[in-house]
Amino acid sequence: MNKIILIVLVITFATATFANSGTSGLPVLIDRELFFGDPEISGAQISPNGKFVTFVKPFNGTRNIWVKGINDDFSEAKLLTAEPKRPIPGYFWSRDSRFVLFVKDNDGDENFNVYAVDPASAESAESAPAAKNITAGKKIRALIQRVPRSKPGVIIVGLNDRDPAWHDFYEIDIATGNKKLIMENKDRLQGIVFDNKDRMRLSVKSLQSGETQILSIDGEKPEVVYSCGVFETCAPIRFHKNNKQFYMRTNKGDRDLTQLVLFDPSTKKETFVEEDPNKRVDLGGVIFSEVSQKLIATTYQDDKTKINWKDKAFERDYKWLESRLPGKEIGLGSSTTNEKIWIVSASSDTEPGETYIFNRARKQLQLQYRIRKNLPRKALAKMVPIRYKSSDGLEVPGYLTLPRGVEAKNLPVVVFPHGGPWGRDSWGFDTFAQFLANRGYAVLQPNFRASTGYGKKFLNAGNGEWGDLMQDDITWGVKYLVDEGIADPKRVGIMGGSYGGYATLAGVTYTPDTYAAAVAIVAPSNLITLLESIPPYWEAIRTMFYKRMGDPNTEEGRKQLMRQSPLTHADKITTPLMVVQGANDPRVNKRESDQIVVALRDRNYPVEYLVAPDEGHGFARPVNNMAMVASAEKFLAIHLGGRYQSSMPANVSKRLAEITVDPKDVKIEMVASGPGLTGVWKVEAFAGGQQVPMTFEMKQDGDAVTGTVSTPLGNGTITDGKLDGDKITAKLAVNIQGQDMVLDMTGKVDGDKITGTIEGPGIPEVSFEGKKSN
Repeated sequence: MNKIILIVLVITFATATFANSGTSGLPVLIDRELFFGDPEISGAQISPNGKFVTFVKPFNGTRNIWVKGINDDFSEAKLLTAEPKRPIPGYFWSRDSRFVLFVKDNDGDENFNVYAVDPASAESAESAPAAKNITAGKKIRALIQRVPRSKPGVIIVGLNDRDPAWHDFYEIDIATGNKKLIMENKDRLQGIVFDNKDRMRLSVKSLQSGETQILSIDGEKPEVVYSCGVFETCAPIRFHKNNKQFYMRTNKGDRDLTQLVLFDPSTKKETFVEEDPNKRVDLGGVIFSEVSQKLIATTYQDDKTKINWKDKAFERDYKWLESRLPGKEIGLGSSTTNEKIWIVSASSDTEPGETYIFNRARKQLQLQYRIRKNLPRKALAKMVPIRYKSSDGLEVPGYLTLPRGVEAKNLPVVVFPHGGPWGRDSWGFDTFAQFLANRGYAVLQPNFRASTGYGKKFLNAGNGEWGDLMQDDITWGVKYLVDEGIADPKRVGIMGGSYGGYATLAGVTYTPDTYAAAVAIVAPSNLITLLESIPPYWEAIRTMFYKRMGDPNTEEGRKQLMRQSPLTHADKITTPLMVVQGANDPRVNKRESDQIVVALRDRNYPVEYLVAPDEGHGFARPVNNMAMVASAEKFLAIHLGGRYQSSMPANVSKRLAEITVDPKDVKIEMVASGPGLTGVWKVEAFAGGQQVPMTFEMKQDGDAVTGTVSTPLGNGTITDGKLDGDKITAKLAVNIQGQDMVLDMTGKVDGDKITGTIEGPGIPEVSFEGKKSN
């Protein structure tokens, strides 16, 4: 009798908790906490000496780093970090196993610093040892360049503390935090490539034209050894074992697919190594042995991942792993210094991930944990690669996830375009796809033109096509599902973040009759203001944005970008819309969401708006993410008819109320008025009867101005710039023929024209004039 009562109570509770569950053939409605809550354990790494395993696990509700002995149980682990608010986004071991290093920013602003903590000082599961900020900067973004084998106690880091647009390179002592400048970056260098003896040998430079140069820096002067155009790819990977040639990925010239080549910087000779044997996709990953310095394998991301093995011993071990873990894609994680013990992962479309310790010598495979262990695997849905034709006949690859237990006919659909847009979706476990499929939706993830990995022609087919052919690729995916009888044309929704958010807004403005619901997450609404707010540390790729999207500094480009901005067509929106934004987003400024919300509000059209004050480009805190998902889940169910979970934990309910914004309260933050300095200015300076050409590339943020200056005599940076009406003042920190100097610039801007003077110690006043470049 007690058992019967218990069963009745369970059924009653489930009925009360899960709304719209129905009695269809769909599997049990899975609690969203199992999809989006903190995983119990994740992110395991083995120490280089093989004695310890670190991993990520929640502490007081926030994902932190823990450490245990390699043979200890996870219950014996000790706490290494105790971040109270935001999860640790990434960490790694120092070469000598003395320190664990991790990065963190401030509420999603992407100003990352590097911290070091001594695992030997961890004492309990209740308190963490103190961590030291070894980059110690405010409003800077640290980029880790090298963890040298020859100096295991240091790391090489790029810091943009001198110029927010460019990173200087420092050697930092991990134990003390003492840093030594090893290269001041006044030449627009994007990164450094070290050889196998940890010597700086190469750098990558982005020109104002968008061209990429690879420079040899081991001589007296940097020498350009290879270059490729703005619509081509060339990137050094690492040096060959002989330390003379370096491996490089390139599609320069008439090559469509990105290949792996060897390049000798002394002879300028290029040697082909490999491309996709099936000639379908670009080169993906390149795996090397740190012990032998040899190439182990290459990977290619086609419909699924394919591996080409170069090392027979590693290939045998991998095939042994495949025999023990059938049907799963296996990934190699961290390893001991001698590469005898590895962390390996196994995953699939219905397996979020299993983590093992693999002893190569003993052929032992020990399960450590399963990510989201309580997620019922048998209730998850298969992800299937598909292809369909777009409006102009271009074949578009993508993935379709169909809900289990029901016929693939007349289903509600959620289209989920990826971000980037220069990225792609891949086969494997996808949290949103599985969550939505469990709610009864078919989920379409199209790799529209401009997606990476499918060759140069496919990538470049997206140039200038935001909202146009790129959007057609998504719209024709819906048509394909309707024609196949899979989609109910009256129950199609669209949801995405970043570029996927833009595609969501474009979908409901350009094809409003296609969608019955839309959720736009950190979504650009105005392409002009999007480009004007590019973060300073993206300065190297500004021209690439202009070339691939449209140049806001030209009349033609500006008209195109305005036409392609969803904000311009907000009056056409008739689809129920939810907008989600992180207040500190440095990529897609909050103003992007505010603008579209205000536009709808002002025409008395309903819109739902969520803004998290402690998030950036996407939500990292689980409580924020859970609140957003819960709200979006109900929103989609109301308008598309899928299932949803009506209950939510008290903290999530409270947080949802806190981040829900009444559109009536939204005020657009006004930027300082002015002539609009952001862009490239071609200038002639008049000195001693001669004309000296100069190029100012300026970035305006409110009334603050930064940028770069280049001349035939030397280059430099624009700092301390101030715009007051049409007047500009700034400092030019330049190196002229080997001499560093700081000059004062005063100017007046009149539309696309600029005039002014430059002077400095020992230099008489020099006048200049110029105009904004097309």
